[in-house]
Amino acid sequence: MGRDLTALFDPRSVAVVGASDDPSKYGHAVAAQALRAPDRRPVHLVNRRGGTVLGRTAATSLTAVGEPVDLVVISVPGAGFEAAVDEALACGAKAVVAITAGFAEAGPAGLARQRAVAARVRAAGAVLVGPNCLGIADNTTELYLASDRFAPGGVALLSQSGNLALELQLRAEPHGLGFSRFVSLGNQADVTLVDLVEDCSRHEATSAIAVYAEDFGDGRAFAAAAAAAGKPVVLLTAGRGTASARSAQSHTGALTTSADVVAAACRDAGVELVRTPREMTVVLAGLAGLAGPTRPAGPAGPGAGVRTRGRRTAVFTDGGGHGAIAADAAEDAGLEVPELGGPTQDRLRTVLWEQSSVANPVDLAGMGEQRPLSYADTVGALLDADEVDAVLMTGYFGGYAASEGGLGGGPAGGSVLAEGETRAAKEIVAHLASAAGKPLVVQSMYPGSPSCRVLAEAGVPVFAATEDAARALAAMTGRPRPVDATRVAPLPRPAPPLSDPGYHGVRALLDAAGVPFPAAREITDEAGLLAAAAEFDGPYVLKALHLLHKSDAGGVALRLADRDALLAAYREMHTRLGAPAYSVEAMADLTDGIELIVGVNQDPRFGPVALVGLGGVLTESLRDVAFALAPVPARRAETLLRSLRSAALLDGVRGRPAVDVAAAAAVVERITTVAAAHPEIAELEVNPLLVRPDGALALDARAVLR
Repeated sequence: MGRDLTALFDPRSVAVVGASDDPSKYGHAVAAQALRAPDRRPVHLVNRRGGTVLGRTAATSLTAVGEPVDLVVISVPGAGFEAAVDEALACGAKAVVAITAGFAEAGPAGLARQRAVAARVRAAGAVLVGPNCLGIADNTTELYLASDRFAPGGVALLSQSGNLALELQLRAEPHGLGFSRFVSLGNQADVTLVDLVEDCSRHEATSAIAVYAEDFGDGRAFAAAAAAAGKPVVLLTAGRGTASARSAQSHTGALTTSADVVAAACRDAGVELVRTPREMTVVLAGLAGLAGPTRPAGPAGPGAGVRTRGRRTAVFTDGGGHGAIAADAAEDAGLEVPELGGPTQDRLRTVLWEQSSVANPVDLAGMGEQRPLSYADTVGALLDADEVDAVLMTGYFGGYAASEGGLGGGPAGGSVLAEGETRAAKEIVAHLASAAGKPLVVQSMYPGSPSCRVLAEAGVPVFAATEDAARALAAMTGRPRPVDATRVAPLPRPAPPLSDPGYHGVRALLDAAGVPFPAAREITDEAGLLAAAAEFDGPYVLKALHLLHKSDAGGVALRLADRDALLAAYREMHTRLGAPAYSVEAMADLTDGIELIVGVNQDPRFGPVALVGLGGVLTESLRDVAFALAPVPARRAETLLRSLRSAALLDGVRGRPAVDVAAAAAVVERITTVAAAHPEIAELEVNPLLVRPDGALALDARAVLR
């Protein structure tokens, strides 16, 4: 069930310590907000000088209040913070909101203070938001403890930035979006982002969770909480750039960036990852469209879980240019814009005129100006088509009513066209109500027109920009969130630490987990080499050990036909490299094989992250890779492999046979499970993993300890 945050969001009483009449102090803004609902619960203002604050008598201390206080907001200078927390706990506080800054963000000494305070709060059975936060608000319980007002609605906003939260509120207003809760995360010394996601997922008045986070804390726990939330989670985060650990010693480490990790975690958890505040608002507006009055209520709030599974989108316009641009935008957003089938085209021809295009995009070709109701007829036909999952209407709709309403830009059409367009909007809403959950999104040159307002008030998202409409529709379609957290696989129990991180030690570790390798022997001299050659037939492979990138150093010799060739290669390589040990191996049959790479890199926030892709010596050059949180079940691994740009190679091209993708996926599961069970391994890699029509074989392996 997670932590009980009732005292945080619905306290019986509130006190603001550091309340002030000085408008330049945060204690003034919070106190003013707290007093917006004085009849909901007792609100006590505390100022050490006493007197009055905002016209109310202020207590000189919490103790002087004379009664228990459930939630205490502390906005005092850093030197008095610990004493204020101790007094709050002594007065029975079950929740503390710490505005005061100067802790972990200020350095090691501040971090030590922060940890000590958090430990005292937890020991008292209380919860702490912050420090270094900007307060909280809950519109459903009339709790206003932040400096600004948030319009009521269904979005819970959890943010590490106060200014970004304000921008999101401003951007949300034109779309009719509001907020159930706002929490400024601060330093997350006690109450974490994970705690808040879990609590908001249980909050009936919250239909979507919006997060701006720079520090996830436990990123894997965040992903699991989001996957289990049962309602949409939208994430905006900073620090997703390409900078990776410069000390990475494997292809896996060098190729894994923070952006890849966050994107993989979001995909696995069903989180909508956005790049800007504008995109976050667009996605939230789309998700709100699923919760409009034309949609049925879901188990976690209006519209939750209604998103359609398909991405087949019909683009509909009354102008070829808008249709072409919208089709491109839809495909850029990950939607499909397939040609419509014969029966659907025939149905459209019964409601459109001869010059209309019915293939997809569907173009009225000017019919809208002759008969505005053709918009509604076309939308209805498209929503009724089994081959259509969603509709994107784009272009001029709204222009006739805009002209009549004095908004400018529309042609001289008079009230007849304006009335017809508004009537069409109402009929579109009626069609949508019976469309079995299929979403409609509109892009209009006149989004503020009366006919577009009819659509918006019925829950249809309306945008001015084509790319916004496409992105909103992508959020509404084709990305079903998992009903449980199975796509974020739990970590296995830690295994005994790897004692031998050398080549053969890593091979033995993986071999014990069922990863197949060719026969191999480690040797240190010619006698050992000849003995190894007698154990299995050639052709042979010779590898110089204790070199991180053996191929780059010329430490690998392939296709050595017999013992004489093997001995000659050894003498040449040893003279040149002088390696302390070598590996003699059976040469694998590379015929009809494809080389893959499978690796796992330990991320400081999300733990083990798996990489699969096209392998061999060109791994870093081609960068055809995909990522997922490890361990990766075989079924998920196969999906990742088929998402590669080069996935067509797996099924055979130019007369080559298909390879055993299921065998490769099973090996991916074993490798990633081993890595996840060994947190002491910073980087684990099998490259190449040879996949042939008859199975998979690991040809090389390496591990880098933390």
